[in-house]
Amino acid sequence: MNQYHAPIDDIVTALHTAGIDEVLQLPPFADINAGAVRDVLDGFGKLAGEVVAPTDRIGDREGARLDAASGAVSVPQELADAYQQYVDGGWVGIGAPVEHGGGGFPKVVATAIHEMFGSANLALSLNPMLTQSAVELLERWGNARQTAIVLPRLIDGSWTGTMNLTEPDSGSDLGAVRATAVPTDDGRWTVNGTKIYITWGEHDLAGNIVHLVLARTPEAPAGTKGISLFLVPRFHIADDGQLGERNGVHCRGLEHKLGINASPTCVLEFVDAVGELVGPLHGGMNAMFSMMNPARLAVGVQGVSISEAAYQQARTYATERRQGRVAGIDGSAPIIEHPDVQRMLLDIASTRDAMRLLTYVTAIAGDLAGSHPDADERARFQRRADLLTPLAKSWPTDQGVRLASLSVQVHGGMGFIEETGIAQRYRDARIAPIYEGTNGIQAIDLVGRKIAQDAGAAAAELLDEVQQTVDAASLHGDLGEVAVQLAAALATARSATDWVVEHFGHDRTAVLGGACAYLDLLAVTVAGHLLVRQALRVAAAPVLDAGSDAGTDRAVRRAQFFAVQHLLQHPSMGAVTVGTIRLRDGID
Repeated sequence: MNQYHAPIDDIVTALHTAGIDEVLQLPPFADINAGAVRDVLDGFGKLAGEVVAPTDRIGDREGARLDAASGAVSVPQELADAYQQYVDGGWVGIGAPVEHGGGGFPKVVATAIHEMFGSANLALSLNPMLTQSAVELLERWGNARQTAIVLPRLIDGSWTGTMNLTEPDSGSDLGAVRATAVPTDDGRWTVNGTKIYITWGEHDLAGNIVHLVLARTPEAPAGTKGISLFLVPRFHIADDGQLGERNGVHCRGLEHKLGINASPTCVLEFVDAVGELVGPLHGGMNAMFSMMNPARLAVGVQGVSISEAAYQQARTYATERRQGRVAGIDGSAPIIEHPDVQRMLLDIASTRDAMRLLTYVTAIAGDLAGSHPDADERARFQRRADLLTPLAKSWPTDQGVRLASLSVQVHGGMGFIEETGIAQRYRDARIAPIYEGTNGIQAIDLVGRKIAQDAGAAAAELLDEVQQTVDAASLHGDLGEVAVQLAAALATARSATDWVVEHFGHDRTAVLGGACAYLDLLAVTVAGHLLVRQALRVAAAPVLDAGSDAGTDRAVRRAQFFAVQHLLQHPSMGAVTVGTIRLRDGID
């Protein structure tokens, strides 16, 4: 069972460590203080634990259902009721601008809320995740009609949004998209084609669904340069926002999946569907990245969500399950007293903390990039957000699978039995490294676009901050050895970055072969730096975190454990990065 309790103290500690105080000083957030943020998190945490979490197991067992005759998709009533309470509370648009009907909070606060929603019910959380990403796209690229009519209804949750990229013959290679869009006399477009893997592409939770669809127009250039983006609603939208007849888009099938069973993954068929152009003609990829990048960060947060829920279940089980003998305890001992169980739980806790910090820092970079009054600072934080996004998507989702597996292990044989509910964490976790761009693609993006194109300048600036943490930790007795280990990982990361910059232009195959190892190296180094920074902060101001799960001693111990469990792997990650082994030669 998912008896989730929102870890508000830990989340607040992570937000302050990641830099929310700097964000709250920006002009758009002048009326919001740390107390207001805490109140919002408390409010949503209660909803997540008491209303959303009880639906998690129901959704996994019953899943989404397709009526083949009508193409209608429904989910269990319990999920619909929980979603409606979420909408009624105004949570969908908490991070959207006030002028569009949103809550006006920083997007990092919305990120923290998304973490809690995902821990309570990952499958259900995917619906507003995509809607919020669609909001960000339309905020930037929507025309006057789309901004006035569609955007407010996405923000208030009465409508939802989807992302339509993948086709049967076009997965990661979007240049192969075959869906077509033909202009009509009234300035709209007729869209035809088939899209697959469309998350929440059809459902009964909202009055309308706004599909954002990549398609190719007549005589468009080949490849991604010829792709445009179209807004295709499930029901036609009048100029006053009223809904008309059903549009030509229908669900033709639901995928039967390993996990996230309550999230309908749809095959959508567009037959003479009426759409509107979003952004410039043949500018679809640039526009879609405004949706994909926040979605990628949101998927990274899912790694945190899964790990938090799995940790809570594993720790509870370990305190209740009695097995074996331990000195000083009469009779069978709770298995949490066994050192190997303690090792697994500490691994989950410390890695989860690091993942949370990495995703929150990425979100804060986005807030600063969007709202800082100084243009140069906005540009600097945008480079930081761009650099961190592939790290924040990939490393937490890979670790989420590992930590969910460890949580099953803590349960022993009962972990393999569905009735405990922990197996669902493992099944749900596996999709996160795949969707919104596989983690291998994130690594390619990192070395090609984020490192090679600026000769490693953004990475060097980030690693300079890691050095500052090394210097500060070296003066703290309990963190002195961690500082040594972080410094060693930092040196390897600097060397590997230089190697990528030097070799990308003339030995791209070697660089791409080590791209995932390089991503892991950079992510682990930055995550270790953030954990140490949090330990230093908590040690300097323990009153701020009284009673939290990240109290001074715990914060230091988790940084120490992370250092030996992850930072000390830097030599192997560095060695794979530099491509000393030609991978293709070792494959049959």
